[in-house]
Amino acid sequence: MMSINKMFLLGIVFCLAACNNSLFISHTGNMPSEDKVKMVFKGQSKNDVLNLLGSPSNIVSFDQNTWIYMSSDIKKVAFMAPKEINRDVLVIKFNRDGNVSSIDKLGQEQGQVLTVEKEQTPNHEQKIGFFRKYFGGVGQYLPFGKGQAGMEP
Repeated sequence: MMSINKMFLLGIVFCLAACNNSLFISHTGNMPSEDKVKMVFKGQSKNDVLNLLGSPSNIVSFDQNTWIYMSSDIKKVAFMAPKEINRDVLVIKFNRDGNVSSIDKLGQEQGQVLTVEKEQTPNHEQKIGFFRKYFGGVGQYLPFGKGQAGMEP
């Protein structure tokens, strides 16, 4: 049978092994490999880029000619806030003809840290009570065109 000291020491060893930083790093995004990115050149069509790099992480909604590929590594430790330790962004812009006009590779150092505002816009929907919210429409749905309280008009 193990002594209490050996069990305590074994517990500490397991805790230290569990605290390995690589266990808490998660990778998100779909950044293509550097070899594939080097194969993209100005004048290439959207279809060629799509076949070479795959679907982008994002297509800018107000400018369909800007494709963004991105990935990041995020470190999470227990209850502490997650921290981004690495970020790569590839921005490919196309001209009106659908051909590559520029290729920009950005890292974490070119990015900005965005702060989330805590102020809220008032929403009057939030002030509706429980019964009105869930039972307020009872009796108002008339599937067969009948008048009020099920009577013919």
